[in-house]
Amino acid sequence: MMISKSAYTELELISSLKSNKKEAFEYLYDHYASALYGIIMKIVKDEEKAADVMQDSFLKIWKNIESYNVEKGTLFTWILNVARNTAIDRLRLDLKKENSVSWDTILESEMGNNVIFNPIPATIDIRAIVSRLLPEKSILIDLVYFQGYTHEEVSEKLSLPLGTVKSRIRKALNELRDIFGVNNYSLRVA
Repeated sequence: MMISKSAYTELELISSLKSNKKEAFEYLYDHYASALYGIIMKIVKDEEKAADVMQDSFLKIWKNIESYNVEKGTLFTWILNVARNTAIDRLRLDLKKENSVSWDTILESEMGNNVIFNPIPATIDIRAIVSRLLPEKSILIDLVYFQGYTHEEVSEKLSLPLGTVKSRIRKALNELRDIFGVNNYSLRVA
C-alpha cells in the first residue's frame, strides 16, 4: 500500500504530475483548489458554475500537464491561468448564449439602414488591439496577461528593471483603457 506524500517540492510535484501519479494530483487539488476556486468565483460569480469550472480546470490541468514548461513560470501561475482561462471561456459561452438571436424572429423590415453594429465584448480580438501598442508595451502585456508571467519574471526575462516593467505595463493599460473608452479602473495592474 502506497502512502500519500504530505509535501512536495515544486519540481517533485511537477515530475509526479507528469508521471500521472494519483497522489500528486490529490496533493495539487488539496493545496491549490481553494485559491483557484476563489479566482473562479470572482470571474463567474455563481457557485454552481464555479464548481463546474473548477472541475473543468482540473481536468484540463490533468490532460495538459505535459505542456507545462518550468522556464515560463511557476506551476501555480500555470494552473491559475488554466483556471482563469476556463472561467473566462465559461463566461463567454454564457454571454454568447444570452445574446444569441434567432434570425427567424427578426423581420427583414426591421433590418434597415439605420441598424447600428455594437460588437459583443467577448468577440473583440484583444490580442490584435494589444498589438497596436508600441512593441515595448505590447510584449509586456502579452507576457503578463496572455502567458501568465509575473512582473518579476518579465523583468528577469527581458533584463529590465522591475520598476520599468511595472510603469510600462501601467502606461499600456492606460492606453488600452483609452482605446476601449473605459473610465473606471476595471483594467488593473496585476
